[in-house]
Parts: sequence; structure tokens; C-alpha cells
Amino acid sequence: MTGGDSRPVSDQTIDDAVLPFAVEALDLRGCLVRLGPSIDGILSRHGYPPPVARLLGEAAALTVLLGSSLKQQGRFQLQARTDGVVDMIVVDFDSPDRLRAFARFDAERLAAAEAGGAASSAQLLGAGHLGFTIDPGGAMQRYQGVVAVSGEGLEAAAHEYFHRSEQIPTLVRLAVGQIVTAGGPHWRAGGLIVQFLPESYERRRQADLHPGDAPEGTPAHDIAEDEAWIEGRSHAATVEDHELIDPSLSGERLLYRLYHERGVRVFAAEEVRDQCRCSTDSIRAMLQRFTPQERADMIGDDGMIGVTCEFCSQKREFDPKAFG
Repeated sequence: MTGGDSRPVSDQTIDDAVLPFAVEALDLRGCLVRLGPSIDGILSRHGYPPPVARLLGEAAALTVLLGSSLKQQGRFQLQARTDGVVDMIVVDFDSPDRLRAFARFDAERLAAAEAGGAASSAQLLGAGHLGFTIDPGGAMQRYQGVVAVSGEGLEAAAHEYFHRSEQIPTLVRLAVGQIVTAGGPHWRAGGLIVQFLPESYERRRQADLHPGDAPEGTPAHDIAEDEAWIEGRSHAATVEDHELIDPSLSGERLLYRLYHERGVRVFAAEEVRDQCRCSTDSIRAMLQRFTPQERADMIGDDGMIGVTCEFCSQKREFDPKAFG
């Protein structure tokens, strides 16, 4: 473990992995996500324009950051619906390791945004709502949290969600970019989440209080933030985009740079895979639920019903006669 015992810091870089960590001296917990071939496969398969790819990459990194905390088999979904150029994003993380994602965008509005220099991730996302859904599966009840998106991007929306819904002091950093190698450019994404989780709830609550939390008309008073959280988030905020996606910088080395003075303990890395859950059987069952007339309307010029998965872009064809 780095910084806290005799084991040296590992410089081995691991792609497509979540690296959980803890800084016990500051009551911090968090994880670092590095996505390489998995996110490159998702973004390249769809042929998204670079600005859209960056936004979807950020959404995927955020989803893995949050979904990897599931302790049991289940699904974590991020879904954004907005008035932006990218008006829909859906990212699924199936515990423990499967990731899939897609985005819907308006090509004409994107071209206009790029021409006007207004194609940052936050600008493309626009205003709307961001939903986080935890589906444990089976008979267990689903949980959904919703937060407004107001043109400030996914990092800001995540901070607002944790502040309003979870009441856990949290800092999130996201980065996406392309790395050029001998084989050409490849997409990479990275993310860092740090949370203040002391044993005392009162300490946690104090750290997350803001003047806007008080009812209107309440006399203003100073609330001292917890010094441990101030220190912890200040270190995390120094992370630069290139560090989150640098394939030559190990996750342990990055965390050691941030927290070596306090001692940081890292845990076993958890794998992430680009894998869709669609199947021929599931799509056939879906088609079976349509009426004969509805299926007839789906028949293409080749006499077959073609279905393309929005997530993995795989096209499957079905003979309409097989449905009776």
C-alpha cells in the first residue's frame, strides 16, 4: 500500500480499471478510474465527432466512478436528457465490470456550435436533468436520484447531486482525450472521486454546509469547515486532465503524489470491460411483444426485420415468418 507501509509505489499502469483508495488520516475514501481500450472501443465504434466523444467519455468515467461502489450484482445507469446539442446520454455499468454507452446528438446544431466556438462538453450538454438509477435486480427496489443540469457540465452536476441528495462532501474530476500512438489516435478517459466520510455524521454534515442551506431570513453565521476535508479536496483539485489519462503514469503514482504526506492506502484494482448486454434471444423476445402489423411495418427491402443495438451498433436480422 502506498504511503502507509513499506510496500513501494507501483509504477505499473493498468488500463480499464478502478483503483479504490483511502486516506485514513483525513477520513477520505475514493477511487481512480482509468479507461483505455474499453472507452476507445465504445467511442470509435459509433464514430462520434470529437466533441460528442469527449462528453460521452466523461459520462462513462463518471458512471464507472459511481457504479463501482455497488457491493452486489446490479446495474448503475446514468441518463441525461437535455435541450443541448447532445440531448440524450445513456451509460450502463453492470456490476462488477461491464460498461456500455451511447449518445444522441443533432449534427446540424453541432456544426453550428463548432463554428461558433461553443462546443465544450458543458455547452453541448445544455440544460435539463441528469438521472442516476441503481437497480439491484430481482425483487429489490430500484433507487433513482435526479439533479438539474444547467449548462455547467457533468462535474458540477455530480457535485450538486452529492450535496443535495447524498449529503456527502464530494469532489469529482473527469478528463477525456486522445493519445496518439504508432497505431493512430486512441481515446482515453479518467476520473477521480474523493469523499469525506468520517465516523461522526456531525463532522460530515458540517463539512457540507453552505450559506444557501439556511432558511431565508436566518441570521448569517460562520461555519468552520472541517480542516481534514479542506485539505483533502484541495489536494484532489490539483489533478490535471493529462494526469488522469496519461498511459505512462500509474494510478498508484498519481495517488501518491496527491496524498503521500498523509499516507494513502490503495486496494485491489477492479476490471472494467466494454461489453453490451444485448443478445439475439432478448431482441427476439422484444419483437415477439409487437403485434403482427407492427412487425410487418418493420420489414426492410430485403424481407427481413433488422434491429441495430444503440449501444454496441451490432445489427441482427430476423425472418418475420419465424414469429408466426
